[in-house]
Amino acid sequence: MNSVTAIKSSKIDTHSIPSDLFIGGKWIKPSSGKRIDVFNPSTEERLATIADATVEDGISAVDAAAAAAKGWAKTAPRKRAEILLKAYNLMMAKADWLAELISIENGKALADAKGEVNYAAEFFRWYAEEAVRINGDISIAPGGANRIMVQYQPVGISVLVTPWNFPAAMATRKIGPALAAGCTCILKPATETPLTAFAMVEILAEAGVPDGVVNVITTSSPGPVISAMLHDPRVRKLSFTGSTGVGRRLLREASDCVINCSMELGGNAPFIVFEDADIDAAIEGAMIAKMRNGGEACTAANRFYIHESIYDAFAKKLSAKMGAMNVDDGWLPGTQCGPLVNAPSLQKVVRFVDDAVARGAKVLTGGKKLDRKGYFYPPTVLTDVAPNSELLHDEIFGPVAALVSFKTEDEVIALANDTEYGLVSYVYTQNLARGLRVSEQLDAGMVALNRGLVSDPAAPFGGTKQSGLGREGAHHGLLEFTEAKYIATSW
Repeated sequence: MNSVTAIKSSKIDTHSIPSDLFIGGKWIKPSSGKRIDVFNPSTEERLATIADATVEDGISAVDAAAAAAKGWAKTAPRKRAEILLKAYNLMMAKADWLAELISIENGKALADAKGEVNYAAEFFRWYAEEAVRINGDISIAPGGANRIMVQYQPVGISVLVTPWNFPAAMATRKIGPALAAGCTCILKPATETPLTAFAMVEILAEAGVPDGVVNVITTSSPGPVISAMLHDPRVRKLSFTGSTGVGRRLLREASDCVINCSMELGGNAPFIVFEDADIDAAIEGAMIAKMRNGGEACTAANRFYIHESIYDAFAKKLSAKMGAMNVDDGWLPGTQCGPLVNAPSLQKVVRFVDDAVARGAKVLTGGKKLDRKGYFYPPTVLTDVAPNSELLHDEIFGPVAALVSFKTEDEVIALANDTEYGLVSYVYTQNLARGLRVSEQLDAGMVALNRGLVSDPAAPFGGTKQSGLGREGAHHGLLEFTEAKYIATSW
């Protein structure tokens, strides 16, 4: 049974967190004079009001980034590294507070929020190390006429657009490499979870980031504000994490000025379990791949393809695990599954499950919205899911596992690849040759082989097809914020 306890109040005073626009190292009021309400998804109560930026405010942020650009680009790599490392240490010192803040405004379980803080901080440490390793190269032209010198320079002012599901990690995953490369930036966080971004920028300022190097704006009109910034000739980079639909629109906007784009978009991850897999290990991996952040992750396992010979056993064990999870306000210590972030997210999950059931799916656990305040949906396991069910073709972004059986290796590879997305795939088998063979045939940017987690700051994160362009993390993520300059010379 999913247990539900009374909602209690957090000790964090969210009204004490700065909530205006952070431009040029100062907190300023929006030119509109308007505010946006931020709500606790567990209680539906207002947490704070934040600034509602206009197009003019967006251009002011670009002005500030432009004023700081030359000085930051000339700052020694070691100095940039020391600032990033200090930001890492400050984040870790405030880890418990940050985790509770994330839980309050996002709804995720406190344990997940603590994991996010550690993961987010590591991007600052990783790129502190990478900042001093932007290496060029020298070679002789094949014809011998000249030397080929290549160096990497900052791409320029960068607009960073982040989602609500990982408000700390998605910010640091972009800010870290941008600063390491010598770029100034404007962060536009989601209005569902802006308080974490405000807390992060204060940490960066305390760490010594100069005024104007990192600016933060929030707006209820992201389309016009982002468009205005992308059409400013001083802006040279867009790094976006969010839905594929919004990503497509931003790519069209960016094309007008040929803006360098990195896109981390949607996913529809298959979770494949072969007949020879260690079922208990696969269940543990499934709980991580499916239930981290309550399923509200682009990497979340969406479609579970289980070999017919172990299908019933897997379904029984998974439903027992998910059915026993404690559902409650995210920040409470015993919570294992918090609420969804808002009402539309909850309504989408309800629609997907109802559609699958109407097409013949069986509910092993969960399956109905909880009768309580907040945007709660219980961990749910569905079996016998019909091929035309909506939740097999779109991101669920919730705590729902849809199970389908398969017979052969070729069949499951075809099923897994039958999607416009290609972010991550999960494979469980004790046959290493099969695991590697299948991994190579899966059309995804990342594959977790006998693991339920792929994310790592030292690894290139990104997808194929309509799951995005470019990579974040690793050295690859640093190069996304640089331009390669070739100099032909002779001596």
